[in-house]
Amino acid sequence: MDEKECSGKTRTEEFCVSGGEILNKIKEIIHEGNARRIILKDEHGKTFLEIPLTVGVVGAVVAPVLAAVGAVAALASNLTIVVEKTEG
Repeated sequence: MDEKECSGKTRTEEFCVSGGEILNKIKEIIHEGNARRIILKDEHGKTFLEIPLTVGVVGAVVAPVLAAVGAVAALASNLTIVVEKTEG
């Protein structure tokens, strides 16, 4: 896990995962509840998918997001998940 400090009250974390692990890691990040945005990037740093999250994200909103992540996971073998989190 690589953490990078940013100015203000946010920070980013990066996770390198393979296709089969992507969905589980995204679910874990959403469950933690302090993520503001999730960005999926390929091996070359190109952004595949950017998911803005709000504090009140719940089941009905998360389902389409997870479906999109599953579709992206099927296309890519290795991705980097960049998570922007709020501090405090």
